[in-house]
Amino acid sequence: MLKEILKILESDARTTIKQISSMTGAAATEVSKLIRQAEKDRVILKYKAVINWDKVEDEQVWALIEVKVSPEPEVGYDAIAERVYRFPQVYTVYLLSGTYDLLVVASGKSEHEVADFVAKKLAPVRGVQGTVTHFVLKRYKEDGEILEGKEEVKRQTVVL
Repeated sequence: MLKEILKILESDARTTIKQISSMTGAAATEVSKLIRQAEKDRVILKYKAVINWDKVEDEQVWALIEVKVSPEPEVGYDAIAERVYRFPQVYTVYLLSGTYDLLVVASGKSEHEVADFVAKKLAPVRGVQGTVTHFVLKRYKEDGEILEGKEEVKRQTVVL
């Protein structure tokens, strides 16, 4: 039951308890209890909106930064990842397999601001050996939502 509720909320966090109850066939009190417990257990971490920043005048520049690091004894990559994810410019940090160890998603008001972040804050972090920065030129899909493209026609064709 919880997995079904989580999938509904992941698809649309604004779905009400009553709607989820109707969709799952579970009592509203049970749905509410499961959601509260999932929040308490940090299964549900945050409710959020997916924003198409290209349609807002306050432009943001996004970058994907590959980071090569030296893992620390006893804690491996975790301590370095924590130092990195604490920067306010950083939105996401993943541990990767392959040539680079961490993938950092960061944002700033300009390419220069992101470059300054990489050069003055990220690269000097103890354990960071090197970085490769990729600036996002265009976003097509974010968190499962298509940002641009043709809108689907949701009405039926009328034939006379």
